[in-house]
Amino acid sequence: MKIVLDSSGWIEFFTGGPLADRYAAYLAPRYQLITPTVVLYEVYKKIKRERGEETALLFAGRLNATQVVQLTESIAYLAADLSLRHGLAMADAIVYATAKDQEAEVVTGDADLKNLSGVVYVT
Repeated sequence: MKIVLDSSGWIEFFTGGPLADRYAAYLAPRYQLITPTVVLYEVYKKIKRERGEETALLFAGRLNATQVVQLTESIAYLAADLSLRHGLAMADAIVYATAKDQEAEVVTGDADLKNLSGVVYVT
């Protein structure tokens, strides 16, 4: 099963937050993890700010071990359409569009995505 673990999920997992175990379940080998490049940006930035560059680079290595999907023209246009349709912020729209493009589900704790089809909302 293909999944896109969004930034909130990775950050929760990496920082040992209260929902870390729930996200860890999606890191099992039975899942094919897909990471949009915007997730690399968001996770690296937040971890670097809060924990330093060394930790951010360590976690970035974990993200790079997944299938990283670049923001292509077709994903960008799809993201724009999804943003307009669902009122999504740019990063959320890119994550959602990437999942749609890759025929994957989004696993997230982001309330802005929770009621969309193909989204597993973790609480």
